[in-house]
Amino acid sequence: MFPIIPANSVAAASGNEEGIFLWGSPDNGTNLISNTGVVSADTSTPAGATARAYSAATQYGGDKGIVAFGEFEATQYDESNLISNTGVVASDQAATTGTARGQPAACSFGEDKGIFGFGYTTPASPTYVAITNLVSNTGVVASDTAGVGTARYGTTACEYGTDTAIFAFGYNGSVLDESNLVTNTGVVGSDVAGVGTDRRLLGACSFGGDKGIFAFGYVSGSLNLSNLVSSAGVVASDTAGVGTARGYVEACEYGGDKGIMGGGETWSATAITNLVSNTGVVASDTAAVAGVTARQAYGACSFN
Repeated sequence: MFPIIPANSVAAASGNEEGIFLWGSPDNGTNLISNTGVVSADTSTPAGATARAYSAATQYGGDKGIVAFGEFEATQYDESNLISNTGVVASDQAATTGTARGQPAACSFGEDKGIFGFGYTTPASPTYVAITNLVSNTGVVASDTAGVGTARYGTTACEYGTDTAIFAFGYNGSVLDESNLVTNTGVVGSDVAGVGTDRRLLGACSFGGDKGIFAFGYVSGSLNLSNLVSSAGVVASDTAGVGTARGYVEACEYGGDKGIMGGGETWSATAITNLVSNTGVVASDTAAVAGVTARQAYGACSFN
């Protein structure tokens, strides 16, 4: 995902120029994000694609994306949809694999592949899982890999370093701050004791070419704090929050080395966003753009 940059040179990471927010609750639209962090008005879901909430999305192939899994009206899905390098969402893939579930997390690793992990099954009485599914550099979702680490949902994931990733936080009856590192071959490590406030339903993305950030979230109320992830995968303690406290936030990269946190819920859904600089500083709220429906629990990833 990130190029190897010679010492003393400066270059933005490739494949993170634009982004997309997909579906969610209570609306099924999509929104493109420009390379300057501007969110476009809603675009209708194309025919043949199943709109759903509680899905996850990741980049793959260096410049494309994939959204998979999710839930709608107590039905859980294992469908996936490819996203082209121009942000076009394809119909449901005919071949499905992996356990249908809601609220997994996803991110890329190994520079051109992706991973979906964790979540819950059986909506009426949730069963928390730690299974993962790898995504090849051609967008093929693999069958389940037995879970490593604490089974949970409401976790989130992002890239760090040049080709590695991290899952962190979540809920399994109690809120958590554990993290699990992912190698550049997609192997998930055992739990690492957490730092920062235990919480769930937060957003995460990479920034600066080799670092990451977790922000916002929910415990018994909404939060607006953040935690930076170093280029070695170390999660920092809490940074006082900026912007509206909320849960069910999603995030992705844009502009090569920056990020955007979008949507979420306070006591109702919102369409505000918060930009993340290439040094990991979260900006104050950007008001919802005209034509963008307030919603929560969507998927988000970068492309192009």
